[in-house]
Amino acid sequence: MRIASFNINGIKARLQALTDWLDDASPDVALLQEIKSVDENFPREMFEERGYNVETHGQKGFNGVAILSKRPLEDVTRGLPGDDADEQARWIEATVMGEHRALRLCGLYLPNGNPAPGPKYDYKLAWMERLHTRAAALLETEEPVLMGGDYNIIPQDEDAARPESWAKDALALPDSRAAFRRILNLGYTEAFRARTQGPGHYSFWDYQAGAWNRNDGIRIDHFLLSPQAADLMTDCHIEKDVRGREKPSDHVPVWVDLDA
Repeated sequence: MRIASFNINGIKARLQALTDWLDDASPDVALLQEIKSVDENFPREMFEERGYNVETHGQKGFNGVAILSKRPLEDVTRGLPGDDADEQARWIEATVMGEHRALRLCGLYLPNGNPAPGPKYDYKLAWMERLHTRAAALLETEEPVLMGGDYNIIPQDEDAARPESWAKDALALPDSRAAFRRILNLGYTEAFRARTQGPGHYSFWDYQAGAWNRNDGIRIDHFLLSPQAADLMTDCHIEKDVRGREKPSDHVPVWVDLDA
């Protein structure tokens, strides 16, 4: 089963680019972030006619996550547990049946947190603490679990072309990285780094200052796999060339292949 994560940066602006990519790449599942659309305005028929089941957790103009799956989605839940007052659409879960076993899929769009310090950074860290709690609970099921999406975390300096320029950014502050490591240390595997080591691998390039042409990128889109899911992984890679297409998102898809 091939599962992709893709921050599309607005479904209205990126619909053609997204459908072209789906026609070319044909993932079994796509976890989407930043759809920037309420559920009722999401163009689900464009994906259903391509054979995808569609589940969304949307919000007008901001955030929003979705799951597209060629296989049926069951037990869909929306919103990260732990704060009933949180109205930001950043988390969606569903179970998908593979050829051999079920997978619990979690699509997430973690808060950016800038400017830091400040209330937005406080929200980011509080959200990550809720994510830690949910990640621990998911491990207790002892089932294959995948948490994929835009984490807005640069895990290490090697995940940025110019780490010094991000040193005071919420994506790379010590507290942000520590919160990410605490989740990993529960027993999750960071899929890309389990397959590929070293610097120079990025999933985001800013639209400003020619970042794409200079390969001035960062790696902030990640898959975390439970031990049961990690045992099924056969590959993980970043589809870098998508950033060079017409009207691209500032992110590119990241893939994980599971023998499920």
